[in-house]
Amino acid sequence: MDAATQIDGQDSGRPKPPEQARRARLLRILRNVLIAIVLVVFTVWLVLFITKGRFLKHPFERVASSAAGRPVSVGGDFQLYFAPLRIKFLAEGLNVGNPDWAGRPQMFAAKRIEARIAPLSLLFGRQRAYSLDLQGGRVDLEWDKAHKRNTWTFGSGEGGKPFELPRIDQATITDTRVRYVDPQMPLLADLVVDPVTATDTRIGKAVSVRGDGVLRKTPFRVSARLLSPDATVNRGQNALELTAWAANNQVDVSGTLPSIADFENVPLKVRARGRDLSELLGIIDVAIPQTRRYALRAQLVKDDETYRFTGLTGTFGQSDLSGTLTVKNAERLRLDAALVTRRLDIVDAAPFIGYNPDIVASKGAVAAAAATGAGAQRVLPDAALPVETMQRFDAGLDWKIRTIRSRNVPVQDIALTLSLERGRLALSPLTFSMARGDVASDLVFDTRQRPSAVSYDIRLKSTPMGRLLAGYGIAESGTTGTIRGRIKLAGRGDTIHDSLASASGRIAFVMPRGAVWTRNVQLAELDLGTFASKMFQGKLKAPVELNCGLVAFTVRGGTAAADPILIDTSKNVIAGRGGFSFDTEAVDMAFRADGKKFSLFSGQSPVGIGGHFAKPSLQVISPELLGRAGIGLGIAVAATPVAGLLAFVDVGDAKSAACGPVLAGATAKAQRTTKGKPRDDVGSGKAGKID
Repeated sequence: MDAATQIDGQDSGRPKPPEQARRARLLRILRNVLIAIVLVVFTVWLVLFITKGRFLKHPFERVASSAAGRPVSVGGDFQLYFAPLRIKFLAEGLNVGNPDWAGRPQMFAAKRIEARIAPLSLLFGRQRAYSLDLQGGRVDLEWDKAHKRNTWTFGSGEGGKPFELPRIDQATITDTRVRYVDPQMPLLADLVVDPVTATDTRIGKAVSVRGDGVLRKTPFRVSARLLSPDATVNRGQNALELTAWAANNQVDVSGTLPSIADFENVPLKVRARGRDLSELLGIIDVAIPQTRRYALRAQLVKDDETYRFTGLTGTFGQSDLSGTLTVKNAERLRLDAALVTRRLDIVDAAPFIGYNPDIVASKGAVAAAAATGAGAQRVLPDAALPVETMQRFDAGLDWKIRTIRSRNVPVQDIALTLSLERGRLALSPLTFSMARGDVASDLVFDTRQRPSAVSYDIRLKSTPMGRLLAGYGIAESGTTGTIRGRIKLAGRGDTIHDSLASASGRIAFVMPRGAVWTRNVQLAELDLGTFASKMFQGKLKAPVELNCGLVAFTVRGGTAAADPILIDTSKNVIAGRGGFSFDTEAVDMAFRADGKKFSLFSGQSPVGIGGHFAKPSLQVISPELLGRAGIGLGIAVAATPVAGLLAFVDVGDAKSAACGPVLAGATAKAQRTTKGKPRDDVGSGKAGKID
């Protein structure tokens, strides 16, 4: 036993190996460090808990300002501490500054904000707040003029990152407003967020936003609802509904956004309705003709500065509309559209020449013309072109119209190509079918010249007269005559009336050989016997055989003078003189028909057309005819009643027309008889003042 005890005592007294001693020393150091860290953390926690971290106010301002790249300040109480393990943040009078280029000094301000934050979420993964209480929040969201920078992207240069909303389990938001500014549109919106209460990451009802603002120069009201606020809080999809009211229009927008402020390349459903589509587009300084009440819907996709409306369908007045529309909100606004209309009501077409469609529908064209500033009993509109607006935007339009609904205008298959470039409006080409004939036209309104330089070039291809004039007493069945013509005028003025009142040019309509049937009393032949027969029978027993005809006018300074009016039929030669004025809209014309064969009864007197465009008058019993009747009555009294008929005898000496110059549309100077002699009975292209 003594020997064993001695050996054990000797072993215990030996020194430990170096590695074992070093390990023990490291363990002791680690233990002491851990104890120190725990003591430090506990001390910090204790200090923060006792002081509520108020002494960290200024360090927080410096660190936050450096991270955000803009000033951050706290005007009132500040708390930042663990309570007990979650971070409690409280700031009164918190202000987050805006970049120097912004219009207001603060991007965010709050009377009071309190949050409980998950500590580890600040270091790893997605940031999370267990609770948020925001009172008196003011948010200023603004784009710069170039639309490259915004106030909610923090940092500087290309390294800046947009603010991302953390996950919030419980939230209470009261008395909060949002201001949004986009100078590119330009748009200013001032919105109020209705109170929000969320528990267990669920808000439980739609979050509503309401407010007003100004788009360009037009005030508007807006109301929006976030239908999926729980998904929004959790960074999910955002179902949004928005309604805006402006300038007697209502616009509804709905869709699902990838994030609460991200509209780029997101398909949105858009519906718009109102009393006048021109009022809606007038909000963005785009001028179009007036319309009656409209209702349209489409899908909208925004791609940077381009807004594309596809699947556009709807109605305006009694007409339909479909197609696509693209609006590019660049330095110079531009619209491009491809539209299709199956049926265009004639009343809805009235605004294209300056009439108010509602007045046309209720009171007629004369009242609509008067509403534009035209004089009494005028039909040419005097509404001025929106010169200033036309010079602010560009546009391109391709519009196909299948048919026009009208009693007396047989027009269909309209194809309109419109181009507006820096104030020069061109409708070129504008084509349509009329009574199985084709019309091609080029109309130019150049507002860059003052007053506007306006040109009209309208060409009518060979068209059946029976269908063209079916509403004016010509029978379609049996009528083989055709007509072709051209109107080429140029004038100056900012209204249709002014441009025509100053216009110069030529109007000519040519009628080749053909037959014309009439349904009622016509003035194609003025032989008194035929005239009386028509009055009692109401129709012709045989058609009028037309050899050739030309109705033409030379226009100078808005006054059109016959040059010539010459129609050669199998029985008569009809010639006309006089003209009309685009300025006063007065008509002063006379037509005379001379028989080619002997006729016992003939007035041989001119038939006058007078009055104005709105109310022309037909003077069948002319002073000359009354004079001849007086002569006949005198002869009858002095001699016999049979002798009195001599005053109405037509000896049939009318000179047939040479149809070559007629069919060529030549002026009066070039017209000849069949014997080659110049004519002096078909006008001269000159007219005096027509009142």
